[in-house]
Amino acid sequence: MEQETMTPTQRPVFKYEPPTEEKTGFPAQYYAGFWIRFMAYLIDLIVTTALSGILISPVFRLANWKMDSSFFAIYGALVTIVFLAYFIIMTKFWSQTLGKMIFGIRVISLKNDRLTWPTIIFREGALRFVTYIVWGLYIICAFTPKKQGIADLLESTAVVHEGYLKLDDNWQ
Repeated sequence: MEQETMTPTQRPVFKYEPPTEEKTGFPAQYYAGFWIRFMAYLIDLIVTTALSGILISPVFRLANWKMDSSFFAIYGALVTIVFLAYFIIMTKFWSQTLGKMIFGIRVISLKNDRLTWPTIIFREGALRFVTYIVWGLYIICAFTPKKQGIADLLESTAVVHEGYLKLDDNWQ
């Protein structure tokens, strides 16, 4: 609390200062919005499609197997596994995918210092699969205060702009 200057005959008056937020209470501009996250996701879709084309398609073409893209077919299941593995591995080791790297955004945990394996597997595995199937759920991040999607809300994570984190002295 800060004391105001006073004359010798007045009582001291203290100004109220609201408690400061924890490290995870970022200003609104720190959080990455819907459109930048969507563009990063489109780049990640291109990357995962290329990975599937490099790793899976040649094997199926050489073996002359049917490349059915439905989830219940072997090819579709393998493509989905590559898709989910990409997001899980990139987010665990770098806190961002290639699309997020290009746009300068990253995933952070709002309750821990680091992203944990259970958090990432649930966020990037199970919930990414759900949003992959039901695209409409992805738009939720446009309407929440911290611009969080379903996965972020359930796992207490957020996607933030990296540049702001670098400027913030209180962040790691």
